[in-house]
Amino acid sequence: MHCSAPSATMLHLKAPPASLRLLVSHLRRLRTLPLRPISVARNVSLPSFSTRSTHGFRKITNVMPTRCSTSIRAFMSSSVATEPSSDPNAAKSYDAGQIQVLEGLEPVRKRPGMYIGSTGPRGLHHLVFEVLDNSIDEAQAGFATVIDIILFPDDSVSIKDNGRGIPTDLHPITQKSALETVLTVLHAGGKFGGESSGYSVSGGLHGVGVSVVNALSEKLEVTVWRDGMEYHQTFMRGKPVTELQSNKITDEPTSLQGTYIRFWPDKEIFTTTKQFDYKTIAGRARELAFLNPEVKITLKQENDDTENTVYDEYYFAGGLSEYVQWLNQDKKPIHEPILLKSEKDGVNVNVALQWCSDAYSDTLLGYANSIRTIDGGTHIDGLKFSLTRTLNSLGRKSKMIKENEGLGGEHVREGLTAIVSVKISDPEFEGQTKTRLGNPEVRKVVDQAVQQYFTEFLEYNPEVLNSILLKALNAFKAAMAAKKARELVRRKSVLSSGSSALPGKLADCSSSDPREAEIFIVEGDSAGGSAKQGRDRRYQAILPLRGKILNVERKDEQAIYKNQEIQNLILGLGLGLKGEDFKKETLRYHKIIILTDADVDGAHIRTLLLTFFFRYQKSLFEEGCIYVGVPPLYKVERGNRAYYCFDDEDLKKLQQTFPSNASYTIQRFKGLGEMMPLQLWETTMDPAKRKLKRLTVEDAVEANMVFSLLMGNQVEPRKDLIVSSASKFNLDSLDL
Repeated sequence: MHCSAPSATMLHLKAPPASLRLLVSHLRRLRTLPLRPISVARNVSLPSFSTRSTHGFRKITNVMPTRCSTSIRAFMSSSVATEPSSDPNAAKSYDAGQIQVLEGLEPVRKRPGMYIGSTGPRGLHHLVFEVLDNSIDEAQAGFATVIDIILFPDDSVSIKDNGRGIPTDLHPITQKSALETVLTVLHAGGKFGGESSGYSVSGGLHGVGVSVVNALSEKLEVTVWRDGMEYHQTFMRGKPVTELQSNKITDEPTSLQGTYIRFWPDKEIFTTTKQFDYKTIAGRARELAFLNPEVKITLKQENDDTENTVYDEYYFAGGLSEYVQWLNQDKKPIHEPILLKSEKDGVNVNVALQWCSDAYSDTLLGYANSIRTIDGGTHIDGLKFSLTRTLNSLGRKSKMIKENEGLGGEHVREGLTAIVSVKISDPEFEGQTKTRLGNPEVRKVVDQAVQQYFTEFLEYNPEVLNSILLKALNAFKAAMAAKKARELVRRKSVLSSGSSALPGKLADCSSSDPREAEIFIVEGDSAGGSAKQGRDRRYQAILPLRGKILNVERKDEQAIYKNQEIQNLILGLGLGLKGEDFKKETLRYHKIIILTDADVDGAHIRTLLLTFFFRYQKSLFEEGCIYVGVPPLYKVERGNRAYYCFDDEDLKKLQQTFPSNASYTIQRFKGLGEMMPLQLWETTMDPAKRKLKRLTVEDAVEANMVFSLLMGNQVEPRKDLIVSSASKFNLDSLDL
């Protein structure tokens, strides 16, 4: 089928200079063509987008050009829409009447993502963390010792602490109670620093936390106990619906103090996710209990059935030492945790260190005023620099390192689990979500503190120094042995050697734009053959794997670079070398899709690939480049129609739509290789119909532990996991 009008995709911009004038004339004529719907051939690509979320993963469908017949009307009209309109009534006046002024908490409800990141699961839980962080600030100030969190069946949550309680007296500027002020006015709080500040150290700095929670809640109730009185007020969508009510405390000790907040997230704002996840909140509560050993945090999930109530209590007197031990519970530590504490120039520094013999990557966690800085910052930089310099200095002093040699930071930190927590009166965070610490003075304080106390500890414990240096030297030797393999990868790199260095089994796409290109990593040559025939070769590449790839969790860098399948992945995707700063522009494909069979072996291969990506280049998850393709499990044929079902639930729903006397056949796919190329395209590769799960890392600590548990050397923890989880699975549904 042919287009009845010239298509811009038919023009070649590599015309000789003599034809340039003709080309310009052709383009001008193209812009003046009348718009009319026309049919296009199968190989004409049009963009189409739609998204939906399922089971905690973000499924992306229609995120690449479709290949089915459609109309080109929308495509053509979008290019003409930039032309000035000749209709004088089409232009609207632009004057002071079009300038909007948002007052109170209206900006929060208008643009909630600006304050909480998103209106999905992350933003929903951010509301809980904002209130919880306020209670932690009371604990860090030395007033709160107990924090209680309750998740209710009606999708509300409450946080209670025994701190000083939010002030309730009249505020001199707003002429409202201080309680109503902090809940209804942006940038109102007691954490801005200075002599009038209510806190010397806090995680809240912008004065928008609890007021944002109030603005994005359908209803919020607050109760305060202080000075022998109980105060209560109710708000709806950020506005007070009752006056501040006060009663004298009679049935409780008059010394009772604290704050209780219960809120119901607004379903008009949070349309995709309405329920709180117990594990997500439990992870944050556990983390805060480790960081604040003087606080006990309880978490309870109430259900309509009282027998199913879940309760956990978090209290860790050992603080960061216990935190490190908990993180390394599935590894083999070579020494007890090293705890370093210091305070200088108003910066309180706490550091916990532990090296493990069976780990080949590092885990560095940074916190500032109990807020996790997932993107690092100056405190992490100071720790890295100090560790490298200190161990090199002591290594040369003990003659374990030659004078003309030196350990690199990646060698020193191999197998290290480190936590650095700083408390500072005026931290500089990036944005309300506080992902990176920027205070330049913190780096110097952390650097000096680690160097001084770490050196003292190692000089008094030479056996620990020897163990750490031996681990670092082994990493250095392995790196030197792997240097040839690294250089081989570098020489073969597509960035320096061109397409001739690509893996032989890679069926590349014709597009050179990584933003529209995608690659399917498939299991075996059989599935690879079907995928190569069924794909759209313009933007879809195929890389078949030979069996199961190397488990990088149990191997060092030398083994990684020597493995052929790993080399194919590194070269084919353009990943570069491990440890180098990630640059998305160097990737050959911005969409990396893992496509394996829907059986146990397929799940194992998928897990091995995810382990490789997480350990080799974690930023792939942060940039949203990793996807999992979902192939169908069943094919149902009834008459001349075929239906595809992705799981047993889909199959049951389909069967319920058939008459009771309907005749049909069910085929269960054992692997992708059984599918014809056209079937694979229609069900798994066609952007208009396929299902993709985009994988992101919500909790790096939890993800690190899961990979260590599932893929590490320790067998007993895996066995315990299987035994403890056996009762949760239906044995009939297992693929045995």
